[in-house]
Amino acid sequence: MKKQKQFSPLSRILTVAFALLSLVWVIPVYEVLINSFKANSFVNTEAFAFPRAESFVGFANYIKGMTFGNYPFLKSVGFSLFITVASVFLILLFTSMSAWYIARVNSTVSKVFYYLCLFSMIVPFQMVMFTLTFTADQLKLNTPWTIPVVYLGFGAGLAIFMFVGFVKGLPLEIEEAAAIDGCGPIRTFFMVVLPMLKPTLISVGILETMWVWNDYLLPYLVLDRTKYMTIPIHVQYLKGSYGTVDLGATMAVIMLSIIPIIILYIICQKYIIKGVAAGAVKG
Repeated sequence: MKKQKQFSPLSRILTVAFALLSLVWVIPVYEVLINSFKANSFVNTEAFAFPRAESFVGFANYIKGMTFGNYPFLKSVGFSLFITVASVFLILLFTSMSAWYIARVNSTVSKVFYYLCLFSMIVPFQMVMFTLTFTADQLKLNTPWTIPVVYLGFGAGLAIFMFVGFVKGLPLEIEEAAAIDGCGPIRTFFMVVLPMLKPTLISVGILETMWVWNDYLLPYLVLDRTKYMTIPIHVQYLKGSYGTVDLGATMAVIMLSIIPIIILYIICQKYIIKGVAAGAVKG
């Protein structure tokens, strides 16, 4: 009979402590959920209470949030979806290729490029956001079809750091065998290296997706808000006359925006842990 694994008292204490700590992240989501089903007046007075019969409005807030104002909510969803998919695709493609070059080519240029990418991770966005607005306008990067290029620049640092660490752990003999069989660098990367990068591709993709989907400041500064709105910008414009805000409808729209990311994270969380751990082995 297989002996059950025994946990030490310290392990049990840490498990309980981390379970309690997780409530710090769960409670805000719970608050948004319950308040999305309340009338606006009750959101102000009973923010932490579960919806009662007098305050419960069903899905009225969701309908109102999706139809409020002159800008359709589904249009904002479409722009957010396109920007997220296009940005993450560019980040994964170009940074994985760059990381493979950095890891395999031992030159001064590759080392300098790698450290510049790492340096970009510690530069606060606030330092460059004003010049970025002017530059994006001059280069015509202020539309949903071109802003993924801007996201590529800001998201490359973390992605390259994780990819380089993972590529250094891959056996070089496999790539040498592909070269002997007649594969050039491009075919070697796409047919040999890229499939082996799957754990890190998934983890980087999820992290970048969460960032781009929820980002408010960059689209707000770069995009023409009279024509294009992402979901975070749409939430900001859920205001009535004299600046009044319908908190019930706002909570409903926020809930609609975070549900896809929560589902994606729950499904793929094991890949995030595996990819981060693999990319940190030989950073």
